Amino acid sequence: MDFVPTLESLRAVGEETRLRIVALLRSSDLTVTEIVRCLDQLQPRVSRHLKILVEAGVVNVYQEGAWRFYSIAMLPDWLWAMIEELEGPELAADREVLQEVRRERADRATAYFAENADGWDAVRRLHVDSGEIERALLELAPPRFENFLDLGTGTGRMLTLFADRYNEGFGFDMSPEMLAVARVRLDEAGLRNVELRRRDILKADQLAAEQADIVCLHHVLHFLGEPERAIAAGAMALRPGGSLLIADFAPHTREELRELHAHRRLGFGTDEIVKIARRFGLTLEAERALQPDSDDGLVSKIWRLDKPMSRFEEVKEEALHA
Repeated sequence: MDFVPTLESLRAVGEETRLRIVALLRSSDLTVTEIVRCLDQLQPRVSRHLKILVEAGVVNVYQEGAWRFYSIAMLPDWLWAMIEELEGPELAADREVLQEVRRERADRATAYFAENADGWDAVRRLHVDSGEIERALLELAPPRFENFLDLGTGTGRMLTLFADRYNEGFGFDMSPEMLAVARVRLDEAGLRNVELRRRDILKADQLAAEQADIVCLHHVLHFLGEPERAIAAGAMALRPGGSLLIADFAPHTREELRELHAHRRLGFGTDEIVKIARRFGLTLEAERALQPDSDDGLVSKIWRLDKPMSRFEEVKEEALHA
């Protein structure tokens, strides 16, 4: 542990407002406006404290169109542990307001899905070549596997796409309207080996641990304020040796998608996906970049993230297939 960076980190967090900011960012990436709301302080004051935290390397900042997000850096384990154990009335009040912010985010997304449930597949086709993405997903997945879990299943398209490869399928979504559409689609496809459930995909405790051989997040992450929580939940649900398939947009500047289609994030770079994946024990196995037909279209990316087996699990797997 280097002395100077450690000292700078301690100096940066050793102030009430800055410590409260770090505690908030441990739970979620936030904009200045959201942090101001949680702390109930003036924006110039909050911005000044954020500047100190960024300069000390405790907090990262990234720009997406007109929005600037702040996120917690990869801190030493001892500092993470200290922040996680912090308690007090100020932090409790901050967390309560943060929950309101999260509920409002979720309400906006749910309202959008409710309004667009019937036409959601058509909305997707405005931005991506669905057929090309689906072919790439199939190419990156094994030909047969036991269990398939689709997080944020929407209309259930991924469950239908992979239907001839899995023995059991599970689709989770928070929108009752979307699940209603998915049930109709799966009935039309004659699928009886699929369970649809209303689950919050950001809450790992609502998912069974190590149940799935393949977990899919198909154009879900850009709607989330905390995409790392969905990746964490997916990693937890994977069996050792399983794969998490993510399809989403590459970074772009189409700011209007925030208002028109409730996009929270304007795409993801591979470096960000890999950084998050490593935190939850996943490794990048493959990626694809799919170019749009039009010059103003969005580039789509697909990542396959694998959950390594232990040597014991590898030997057991070899014995089963011997």
